[in-house]
Amino acid sequence: MPIFAVHYTYTDATAAARAEHRPEHRAWLNNLVDEGVVLTSGPYPDGTGALLIFRSEDAETLANLLPQDPFAKLGLIEDVRAVEWLPVMGAFTE
Repeated sequence: MPIFAVHYTYTDATAAARAEHRPEHRAWLNNLVDEGVVLTSGPYPDGTGALLIFRSEDAETLANLLPQDPFAKLGLIEDVRAVEWLPVMGAFTE
């Protein structure tokens, strides 16, 4: 099944709201980890965004899933870039 790298972009303007709603965001992600959909995720240390690695049937399925993120529902993500990724070595290779 294809793997996708999803890049979230954040702004300083949403930092307080993201901190407030982080538990719901992480609970949503943890659910997807348990289902095998999210392989890993985490914020960039400089606060500008996050990288999330998803396993999805296709780009359309992923595009339908991402708006369910509590951060997305609350408008806390400035931009989303999702690209199919083909790992050739390491932890995420098949």
